Amino acid sequence: MRIVSVKQGTAPIASAIANAYIDFSKMTASIVAVTVEDAGGKRATGYGFNSNGRYAQPGLLAERFIPRLLEATEAQVTRADGTLSPEGAWAVVMKNEKPGGHGERSVAVGVLDMALWDAAAKLAGVPLWKLLADRYNNGVADQAAWVYAAGGYYYPGKGVDQLVEEMKRYLGMGYSTVKMKIGGAPGTSLKDALAEDMARIEAVVKLLGGDGSKLAVDVNGRFGLHAALTYAAALGPMGLRWYEEPLDPLDYSTHATLAEHYAPPIATGENLFSMQDARNLIRHGGLRPDRDILQFDPALSYGLVEYLRTLDMLALHGWSRRRCVPHGGHQFALNIAVGLGLGGNESYPEVFHPFGGFADDVPVVDSKVAMPTIPGIGFEAKNELFAVFKTLG
Repeated sequence: MRIVSVKQGTAPIASAIANAYIDFSKMTASIVAVTVEDAGGKRATGYGFNSNGRYAQPGLLAERFIPRLLEATEAQVTRADGTLSPEGAWAVVMKNEKPGGHGERSVAVGVLDMALWDAAAKLAGVPLWKLLADRYNNGVADQAAWVYAAGGYYYPGKGVDQLVEEMKRYLGMGYSTVKMKIGGAPGTSLKDALAEDMARIEAVVKLLGGDGSKLAVDVNGRFGLHAALTYAAALGPMGLRWYEEPLDPLDYSTHATLAEHYAPPIATGENLFSMQDARNLIRHGGLRPDRDILQFDPALSYGLVEYLRTLDMLALHGWSRRRCVPHGGHQFALNIAVGLGLGGNESYPEVFHPFGGFADDVPVVDSKVAMPTIPGIGFEAKNELFAVFKTLG
């Protein structure tokens, strides 16, 4: 195997939406195309991008990671059976990188890792989910992935009625579980913000037939302990699917305190970008393996190579893969969820276009998505996204 070429670009995903912590008015994403050739001269081009919420990384890609990948020897990127080795390529890309400091670096590496796995599956002539099942899950893949519709962002002029209409559209698309943002009411007291959010939550739960387990709420790490506990007291009786990122993602001890007072499920992890940070959450965050949800995003956390290490760590600590529901709403994580037997995957039906969502002709039925059988991740089956990749040449 040899790396023939690596091309990168920056794509805008800006919009007027906001969560409790940031707005997306200037959001961008990196895109890459990595072309690989095998010993027989067969070529495949894999594509990658980074998930929303983290900006494009053109500088890191151009200065460090793409040059290293282009310098990789054939032996370094070839498995013993002659196939492409994303693990070997990952080691080359991460050479001379000190441990710690996870963040923007992990995003850049994750973009390249996604493209390499796409190329590996294409060269093997199979969908990525099958490649992963065969290599890492004893050949067993799920028939479909559970997905939920993430939305409910703050938007200028958007009130309760507009929020309910948005969630109604998701139900019409085949989703039975939805997620909305909370904690973002600007310039109000905690008491007033809670009252506003409870009115929003209650309206959506009413739409869902009174079943709180079909709704998740997301704070995006804005609260301190007092606000998190105040909301927890109000949310607890509602039986929500989960209470997501109520606290700063690296404040493990405060998560543990919240878990002592909030019995229903807590979800977090999308802003932890390494196995080591994930391990600290498991060791010190007080999370409960029988109910809580882990949202580590492979596209942001050094890619699938690192995510596999995270899954091994979780197993050692008594956590099932079924507690993992990756952030990002992208096809890469969807393949991983199906091929490795995770608990499901996020979905963005109406935001972060065209990166959010899945293959064009794959319907959502009762919040489940079956996988296409085309080789690779399946970007070619999502026309508007593939058109973005084709701009790389």
